[in-house]
Amino acid sequence: MDATFMDSNLFNYLVLPLMIFFARILDVTIGTIRIVMVSKGQKNLAPLLGFFEVFIWILAMSKIVQNLDNWVCYIFYAGGFAAGNFIGLMIEERLAVGIVQLQIITRKDSTKLINALKNAGYGITHHNAEGATGKWVSVIYSIVKRNDLGNVAEIIKQYNPNAFYSINDVKFVNRGITAPSHDLSGIRMGK
Repeated sequence: MDATFMDSNLFNYLVLPLMIFFARILDVTIGTIRIVMVSKGQKNLAPLLGFFEVFIWILAMSKIVQNLDNWVCYIFYAGGFAAGNFIGLMIEERLAVGIVQLQIITRKDSTKLINALKNAGYGITHHNAEGATGKWVSVIYSIVKRNDLGNVAEIIKQYNPNAFYSINDVKFVNRGITAPSHDLSGIRMGK
């Protein structure tokens, strides 16, 4: 770049802060995805993501250190951090990495719901239990890929729209029954 332009106010108070802002978005987004991957047991990609995360951070930080008197860079640095977290979480949500345990509790007869889940290829375990009000309820458990949650939720809404259900992250599974379309082989299995 032209030395005159790099010394201009336009560069120092707009272009440079924007470069720092986008560098922070990129490195924090990568870092957020890296942390989520590690927490889900997907550790193979983490070192590579970590390399690029820190490399980009060093570039952004070096520009901050070279321009310590430029307060606009500080604001854009912080803004990039916040935006990077937001974007990283949005990307992670779209990727839907990992598996979850689904727990469904219903007062209604759950036979049709159980059969629909089985017919869709989901392995389930169920039992009857006493609910909070003292009435008997049916409790259904299933381990599913996160990206299958929409399909499972539709089945629940179709067969028991008033069912209570909760979703918990699962780090790994040991065994289970799943249809080939719901294969968990890419998921870290227990020993």
